[in-house]
Amino acid sequence: MPDRPPAYRRFFAELRRRRVFRVMGLYGAAAFALLQIVDLLVPVLGLSDSVTQGVALLLVVGAPVAILLEWAFELTPEGVRRTVPAAPGELTEIISAPASKRWPSGLLALAGMTALLVAAWFVGRQSLSMAVTDPPAAPSLAVLPFVNMSSDPEQEYFSDGISEELLNLLTLIPELRVASRTSAFSFKGRDLEVPEIARRLNVAHVLGGSVRKAGNEVRITVQLVHAESDTNLWSETWERTLEDVFAVQDEIAAKVADRLEVTLLGAAPRVIPTNPEAYALFLQGRQLGRQRTSGGFQRAIEVLEQALAIEPDYAPAWGELARVYATQAGSGDRSYDEAFGLAREAANRALTSDPGYAPAISYLGLVAMAHDRDLSAAARYYAQALTLSPTDTEIIGDAATLLQSLGRLEEAVALKEYVVARDPVNPRAYHNLGNAYRWAGRWNESISSYRTALGLSPGYIGAQTGIGQALLGRAEPEAALRAIELEASTPWRLIGSAMAYAALSRQAESDAALSELIEGWERDAAYNIAYVMAFRGQVDDAFEWLNKAVEYNDPGLSEVVVENSFAGIHADPRWLPFLQEIGKAPAQLAGIEFRVALLM
Repeated sequence: MPDRPPAYRRFFAELRRRRVFRVMGLYGAAAFALLQIVDLLVPVLGLSDSVTQGVALLLVVGAPVAILLEWAFELTPEGVRRTVPAAPGELTEIISAPASKRWPSGLLALAGMTALLVAAWFVGRQSLSMAVTDPPAAPSLAVLPFVNMSSDPEQEYFSDGISEELLNLLTLIPELRVASRTSAFSFKGRDLEVPEIARRLNVAHVLGGSVRKAGNEVRITVQLVHAESDTNLWSETWERTLEDVFAVQDEIAAKVADRLEVTLLGAAPRVIPTNPEAYALFLQGRQLGRQRTSGGFQRAIEVLEQALAIEPDYAPAWGELARVYATQAGSGDRSYDEAFGLAREAANRALTSDPGYAPAISYLGLVAMAHDRDLSAAARYYAQALTLSPTDTEIIGDAATLLQSLGRLEEAVALKEYVVARDPVNPRAYHNLGNAYRWAGRWNESISSYRTALGLSPGYIGAQTGIGQALLGRAEPEAALRAIELEASTPWRLIGSAMAYAALSRQAESDAALSELIEGWERDAAYNIAYVMAFRGQVDDAFEWLNKAVEYNDPGLSEVVVENSFAGIHADPRWLPFLQEIGKAPAQLAGIEFRVALLM
């Protein structure tokens, strides 16, 4: 009589007979696929991360249920019935089966367990995320765009401007954490309750209101709301002339600080009054510039120049001009030299009027970094701007860009994570963080950040190509190409396509994309063309285009020391001399001191 197999082997044979391994594999694969879909859709639909956690938890809990049901029951032509015991010798036959017949079910079970572990990881990741997310800090505040109650809808620039100026004033109180303008204003026109807005912005209080402007008369109403209880802490109305609007802003800021029991360590910030007509034109020009269109830029310049004709020493108007000109450098509405030259001139005029005007100092840092390639000067400007305005997320984001230029990626990532935490619904902040993660080789985090940017702003320029480049870093060229094909911007799509096709060894299609890019965007994308050449292994061409980027003064050169796609030419003897020529050799960068101390 043959030996009876050991108990553990008979148990595993019974698992095979009852097809438990199969259900583990199928359940695990389905769970993994569902989690990928949910993780993709949650940021796109603006849902809470708890949705992903809930789905993952249900999948993990459901696994043993599915296994027990498969063990206890079987599906027959007569319907569902309890599984019958094994026939004599049936388990021995299963155990004696050739390995080739046993392994498929074992591999299926292994795949299922792996997928279920991924589901468990989702639960852990989401739980940890929820556990470490700080509750809304007190005192913390979001200033929502005030409602335009004027009879003329075109006066909306004034109500928006008043609320933004008030936000900027409150931001100057270092003891008070204020949500950034981009995030707070993203809720304009959306039918959301105050507690939900506060939850998304991670603040404890919300300041809202309305503005009615009729000629020289202004009526301003404000309400300060405690978010958790959704109750008014304070409300007040002012009916004043335009000349008095600055005193009203000072009074509102002081009362907010008092109601939130903010202990000021220094003097309360105050608005610098100016000519009321110039002030209204400044608010209008700022809003026009934010349209980010060629017509909007031109109209903004005209309106700001009208404001300066009335009040030539108005620093904010000069600063806004500097912002518009610098933005035109990236939009293609002016050449780099002209745009940055005008931005420098406007920023210096702002500082002649107000030497402590932090935004203007920051714009000079941008010009020094992106145009002059003088990183030492940029570091001095940003350090000064942050001393004057340590919580300004725009300045902190620019400082992070400087740290990237210095090759200090981990520090740059930390600053960009800080910006996202303070500006949680700003697609630009997530896109910039995605870039930093990608350059640091943190592919999964990079893809997640880009996807969040797209969820907040579908079609965000460069985000789909960023996802594709991160997928290339993960050696997934087919997935990369699918992502890049969704890119809204033609030049960015061509940049990514040339790289993805090359990774897929589809040389003719890569060549075609690269030729189209060169034909249409040689001057604007010389730096990008250089790293595409490097990625394709065309070392000589890469250096040729790097030299063209220097000739065209391409701002992209600020990223050259961190761009992954140049990795293939780092060992070339021309690489270090090139970096030395543009002031970015390791020894040169190490000599530039720049530290950012963040206020929590």
